[in-house]
Amino acid sequence: MSESLRIVENNVGQERPELQKAIEEFVDAGFAGIQMRVNDERGEWVGSAGIRKLGETAKPQTDGRFWVGSSTKTFVAALVLHLVADGAIGLDAPVANHLPEFGLDQRITVRMLLQHTSGLPSYTGDLDSEGTFVPGLPAMGKPWVDNRFRTYRPEELVRFALSKPALFEPGTDQSYSNTNYTLAVLLIEKAGGHSYAEEMERRILRPLGLRDTVVPGSSPELPEPHAHGYYRYQDADQWKVVDVTRQNLSILVGAGDLISTTRDLHTFFSALLGGKLLPAPLLAEMRTPHGILGYGLGLFVQDLGPETGLTIVHHNGGAPGGYGALMISRPDGSRTLTAGLTTGDAETDPAQEVPKALDRLIKTVFCDEQATH
Repeated sequence: MSESLRIVENNVGQERPELQKAIEEFVDAGFAGIQMRVNDERGEWVGSAGIRKLGETAKPQTDGRFWVGSSTKTFVAALVLHLVADGAIGLDAPVANHLPEFGLDQRITVRMLLQHTSGLPSYTGDLDSEGTFVPGLPAMGKPWVDNRFRTYRPEELVRFALSKPALFEPGTDQSYSNTNYTLAVLLIEKAGGHSYAEEMERRILRPLGLRDTVVPGSSPELPEPHAHGYYRYQDADQWKVVDVTRQNLSILVGAGDLISTTRDLHTFFSALLGGKLLPAPLLAEMRTPHGILGYGLGLFVQDLGPETGLTIVHHNGGAPGGYGALMISRPDGSRTLTAGLTTGDAETDPAQEVPKALDRLIKTVFCDEQATH
């Protein structure tokens, strides 16, 4: 980024103190750092709060790269629907027609993968009938720390999930499952004829000029510039903190593996919602909420309440350790909020305070002033 653009961004940031205050609340909640970009009728604002690295005082760069976690799912859903638009995949066709090697239930359709209604368990774990989390492959705690550089093949992830009983009959319920989106990647490769990375580059990244968005495969490297992410975990009776900036996210291929920036997330989301990637009928399908999650095809659809009369669409994300992302917009892409967050060595769990900080941030960005006071 040029120095002149940095100056413009800093000046714009000073004109929107309410946005700076809103992101500082995330640091108060326990995050090490946050960078955020807001695009609306007043133009573009970028800012950051907190620190780039433990032991230092510099703020996170506003053009830094980060692991975006489950925001990846919206990219993958758009990629699948791009193939649907081309006629290579049928949205309501059985997935087993394309991927017979897994012996999938013939009732599971492409649509069910994208809206989490397949009934397939998640290879990273699920809640049981009592609401207790039953872990799958190592995706948290010391087991994840010890295995965070391991390479997984997508077929391995899917077969692990399929070794567990289905959560419900296909299409009868909804449960958020990473397995759905890893299967979607295998579907993309089979129907598109190229690797996941090549199809993403050819159909989404290159046409939109997303030069800082990466499908990393098994590489653990996070390109510079970036803020550092940390993970606090229990090892026997000791609490430890480890720098997890480098991590192999092949454990979340298609479900949470992308690297991006706030600028690229904005460009992608505004283009997608503005109708530049998909035909109108398929975009409408994406934005139609379904089931208990209010999930369309790769998107959450959320009503902000009768007092605002507003709806937002979003897909936020978190890597297994160290990083989080916000990707939120009005349904037509006309006002967007994108952010990258890093966790540090706070003893309190930021997740406890984040819902309040996020609610205030959303109201500050998306609601008219009179609706929030």
